[in-house]
Amino acid sequence: MSPVPRTARSLLGHLLLVLELNFRSRQAIVYGYLVPLLFLVAFGSVFRAEEPALLGQMGQLITITILGGACFGLPTALVAERERGIWRRYRLLPVPTGLLLADVLAARAALVASSVALQVAAARALYHTPLPEHPWVAAGAVVLVTGSFLGLGLLIAAVANDVPAVQALGQCLFLPMIMIGGVGVPLLALPNWAQATASFMPGRYAVELLERAYCGVPPLDGGYFGLAALGIMGLSAGVAGVGLFRWDTGTPVGRRQAIWVVAPLAAWLAVGAAAAWTGRVKPVLPPDIGYEALTDAQVAAVDYLHLPGDDEFVSRLAPPLARGAASPDSFRERLEEWAPGQGADPGQGVRNLLCVAAIADVSRDLEEGQIARRVFDLLRARYEAQRLARILAWIALYPASGTVVTSAPELGLPRRYREAVIRQRVALYATKLLGRLNGRLRD
Repeated sequence: MSPVPRTARSLLGHLLLVLELNFRSRQAIVYGYLVPLLFLVAFGSVFRAEEPALLGQMGQLITITILGGACFGLPTALVAERERGIWRRYRLLPVPTGLLLADVLAARAALVASSVALQVAAARALYHTPLPEHPWVAAGAVVLVTGSFLGLGLLIAAVANDVPAVQALGQCLFLPMIMIGGVGVPLLALPNWAQATASFMPGRYAVELLERAYCGVPPLDGGYFGLAALGIMGLSAGVAGVGLFRWDTGTPVGRRQAIWVVAPLAAWLAVGAAAAWTGRVKPVLPPDIGYEALTDAQVAAVDYLHLPGDDEFVSRLAPPLARGAASPDSFRERLEEWAPGQGADPGQGVRNLLCVAAIADVSRDLEEGQIARRVFDLLRARYEAQRLARILAWIALYPASGTVVTSAPELGLPRRYREAVIRQRVALYATKLLGRLNGRLRD
């Protein structure tokens, strides 16, 4: 029998043994499966009112699951085996030890994949969260993030002297990413300094990649920087972990070996600096999945700092109770009966009504401010405040979504304008009206 099949059978047997030992360990079951489910229930309790529930949070939940398996489960198992002298004995086997280490990483990747699958199924069963629109794309994103985090886990295993040290080092990575790294708390809800700090952490890019893939947005569609960041961070940590890997507990990490730690630290700093240099510190908005799935954090993240004034040339808005000669109350009656503003989809209906204000503004209508005020009054009368705020935030954050009306001859606005110009004015009016609804702007 040739040595190749024998080696393959040996590696397969070792892989199955690693999996069996994992399922015999209570600690591995708790960290690998129970803790992710607890996070799922916690997130479900907070975001259960959203529709569809948890769709906008699945990127965070899957990242937490992968973090637990790769940065706690893997190094804990490796260090525990090293303490028992297992890896010292492995060096006596005819199988290359590098292949054995790759075998352990493959087993851990399989365990992480099973935990992610369990979490996706539980979210579907408990909260009716939709499954990924493109399962193979989402699976590929999970593989990429898992590979990156396994590199971090390998580095922790190489540096830690014992299992308690693994827990301490793991928490040093886990807690910052959970609290200010965009993994536990949505990046949009964090202050500016925390968003800047998160740019130096791989968790942020993992959440963005998984979120896009889960919602059916191609990961390469504007996500090149995040993919590169994950690859650089994970590869540098993995190379350092291999360089520092110890087969025996009695082998200390010397000063010469410690130089390996410089590589991942430099990589993290370089990624964060590149994010700041290229203007990627601000969080990437989750893919547009409709106003109903918009989170409170996204609504609160709408920026009001650079809005033009109400009496400037762009996006004029008359004060309350203002009355103009050219737009009497009959204009509101026509506006109420205007077909594009009465569609079955409230999000599109609101967008169409805002188009009326935008068209009047672009055309420099003498009563543009009053027309915008009539639109605002009608929207507040037609929609409940919380729902209207969510729709306006959706329009402000996703100006390219939906369709726009570029002329309204039924309302005395016959001239047609470019779609891009109308979309820009619609977003401005949506922001102004939202600010008045939630008290951020004075009316």
